[in-house]
Amino acid sequence: MEVYLDNSATTKCFDEVAHLVSKIMTQDYGNPSSMHNKGVESEHYLRHAREVIAKNLKVNEKEILFTSGGTESDNLALIGTAFANCRAGRHLITTQIEHPAILQTMQYLEKQGFEVTYLPVDENGCVRPEDLEKALRKDTILVSVMHTNNEIGSLQPIAEIGDLIKKFDKSIVFHVDAVQGYGKFRIFPKRMNIDLLSVSAHKIHGPKGIGFLYINEKIKIHPIIFGGGQQKGMRSGTENVPGIAGMTLAIEKVYDTLDEDIERIYQLKDYFVKSVAQIPDVKVNGLTGRASAPHVVSLSVRGVRSEVLLHALEEKGIYVSAGSACASNKPSVSATLKAIGVDKDLLDSTIRFSFSTFTTKEEIDYTLQNLYDIIPMLRKYTRH
Repeated sequence: MEVYLDNSATTKCFDEVAHLVSKIMTQDYGNPSSMHNKGVESEHYLRHAREVIAKNLKVNEKEILFTSGGTESDNLALIGTAFANCRAGRHLITTQIEHPAILQTMQYLEKQGFEVTYLPVDENGCVRPEDLEKALRKDTILVSVMHTNNEIGSLQPIAEIGDLIKKFDKSIVFHVDAVQGYGKFRIFPKRMNIDLLSVSAHKIHGPKGIGFLYINEKIKIHPIIFGGGQQKGMRSGTENVPGIAGMTLAIEKVYDTLDEDIERIYQLKDYFVKSVAQIPDVKVNGLTGRASAPHVVSLSVRGVRSEVLLHALEEKGIYVSAGSACASNKPSVSATLKAIGVDKDLLDSTIRFSFSTFTTKEEIDYTLQNLYDIIPMLRKYTRH
């Protein structure tokens, strides 16, 4: 039996999405900048995509910019905004538990002369609005807070944060990395005072290498990729039409059945958490239930190294993660786990399980039975 429980890293493409991508690559393959019919066909896909995404977010079509995914969207949001607004100030704010695409970009901006405040989080991985309020200054130009944490599934009070920022100074740009939250929740930037929103298609059963950035038309932002002037000069390069069309179809499918799918995933998560709690010395990190993301469970297993447990499960056909897939090939300690105060001896004993619309109760039961068998066995062979 094969059980894929690493959906925070990437998701299986919907069959209909894969078929559409193939069709465009082999039949409707024109360059959308070309003036002939093949180009017009491709341009139609782009127009339709903007219509769908804008309607989903309740924003204007011209505020949607196609990118190569979450990382590029985050880079453009931070670098483009910082450079465009540096005369107004050079102070940026983010949190200690952001994705590397945010944290490493902030480190780059520090080298360019910007000052960054990294907000702490509580033991559940949630930002305290009062900490943000204390950090805001007259020279603050950008605040970046993720919607949903990719490692422990903590949810940030985005609407409250957006309201707080704009009450302090309407000119401060608020960026939200929604790579893990989009497709799990309904997000409306205008209502939540979000100026920039990053999304990646491969987290919602779309293709890899495609995403978008919502950009409030009222903010100042500079491009970071130059060339042929596509997308009104904000992001040059021939648009990835197959990817954009595939992402659009994935968005339509996900949001068409969102409520029932998410409720079912929450039920699977609740069942998994209650069942796994029966294993001695297993700790669930962060909040559970509706106070957390529906699809992410972080488990610390005392006495068993995460890499060992990961490969033991893999031998049984169960695929999980030891943390963020974007950093899993590097021997580093999770900044998120450190920020929420996980015991030092558990930092290297933490596994992430992440579910999707394809996850079944049968797969959860199979995983639980293997955890019941494998963890005591691995502990028996652990040196003390």
